[in-house]
Amino acid sequence: MPADTFLSTRNPEMTLRQKIWQLNWGLVILLCLIAAVGFAMLYSAANGSVEPWASRQMVRFGLGVVIMFTVALIDVRFWFRYAYLIYLASLALLVAVEVMGSVGMGAQRWIDLGFIRLQPSEVMKVCLVLALARYFHGVSTEEIGRPTYLLLPLALILAPAALVLKQPDLGTAGMLLLAAAAVLFCAGVRWWKFAIVFVGGCAAVPVAWQFLRDYQKARVMTFLNPENDPLGAGYHSLQAMIAFGSGAVTGKGFLQGTQSHLNFLPEKQTDFIFTMLAEEFGLVGSLGLLGLYFLLLAYGFAIAFRARNQFARLLAIGLTTNLFLYVFINMAMVMGVFPVVGVPLPLVSYGGTALLTVMTAMGLIISCYIHRDIRISRRGTSEG
Repeated sequence: MPADTFLSTRNPEMTLRQKIWQLNWGLVILLCLIAAVGFAMLYSAANGSVEPWASRQMVRFGLGVVIMFTVALIDVRFWFRYAYLIYLASLALLVAVEVMGSVGMGAQRWIDLGFIRLQPSEVMKVCLVLALARYFHGVSTEEIGRPTYLLLPLALILAPAALVLKQPDLGTAGMLLLAAAAVLFCAGVRWWKFAIVFVGGCAAVPVAWQFLRDYQKARVMTFLNPENDPLGAGYHSLQAMIAFGSGAVTGKGFLQGTQSHLNFLPEKQTDFIFTMLAEEFGLVGSLGLLGLYFLLLAYGFAIAFRARNQFARLLAIGLTTNLFLYVFINMAMVMGVFPVVGVPLPLVSYGGTALLTVMTAMGLIISCYIHRDIRISRRGTSEG
């Protein structure tokens, strides 16, 4: 029985004061704790200075908190009504990258707005989940079983994925596809359809290999055997593993990491910041951060299960899955379990767009919690 058939036990029209009381403060505290870990590691990465990374990250996090609360207090029906328009705006930004995007680290992924370098592919991670949740809210289980009803969501997924691959950004494209798959699965798409796609994807690997850039092929080969080029393509992975091993159980101590402070560890403030934490705080510190992420993910999925409308449920599941992918891919990457793809560690790695995107996603999840008892019709109005 669809969750929308349940009657609301609360008045869906809440005042601003009531919404503020409904804010999930446990989730907010977890976000602040994880961000504090990031500030400390960025302070350490700069050899005991708040400049240039920690201070800017604090300002961005403060802005992110304002955005998160603003998004959270807006009625979830607003996000339902304008989900497609928000998606189209994000898709337009991805197209704009091809026309006016700036190049950084060999890829064209950013739009320079002066006060911030916007990465539209990060924004699309939220907007795609919004659009898919909007579509599947009004689709019955019987309709989902018909292949024609999957054509529009497939187009919504493949259009941004293709644009992101062209930048090129294999990691972000993969995250878009996996987060979308989570929404489709929870919406009721049968598992055998995913199996067909998976088998087809595996069969297409030899063909896709021919379209990869040289540096992408080098990353895959380095992942398989990093010792082949220890001073070149394998340098990142080998130095990260050395830092992990040297941290042992309790670490070398705050500001005492040799791999990072002697500049052996590359990108220590962004993609490889977890490696620096492991070197300075060891296994204990790493498990502590993992525990905070686990609690944050548990909050997200619990909010999804409590939602009484399909849109909020799918939105919370998709955004929480996206957060999980951030954490899993980054940690697997720096530990040598996954090829280096340039995915930041959420709230810890230095970066503007990724941080603000995560905070916006958290705002939407909290909005799903505040408005969890609202029933939404296909047009976005409340029912019951």
